[in-house]
Amino acid sequence: QVQLVESGGGLVQAGGSLRLSCAASGSIASITDMGWYRQPPGNERELVAAITSGGNTNYADSVKDRFTISRDNAKNWLYLQMNSLKPEDTAVYYCHSRRVRNKINHDYWGQGTQVTVSS
Repeated sequence: QVQLVESGGGLVQAGGSLRLSCAASGSIASITDMGWYRQPPGNERELVAAITSGGNTNYADSVKDRFTISRDNAKNWLYLQMNSLKPEDTAVYYCHSRRVRNKINHDYWGQGTQVTVSS
């Protein structure tokens, strides 16, 4: 099992910045990909950004050039630096990790942290 705990959400004005953090614990040795997803009010969960164990990144078009994902493998942390925030970035943000065991992918989620951007 992998436990994920997010922190860093809150209320910010448009144009402001926030940094989300996610602490991973438990059976973390075989974690491969990690990422951030978000679920806006009344909408489905969507990918924001992902990063492989080797550091390759992938971003949703809506956040490119504004958000930066990073991970500290030694300390088992995942981060999301969010700059130039817009009201449409308002959502619950979830940390995700994938662990491979016996060639089977296991997905884990944090409890979510609320990000609210006021106009």
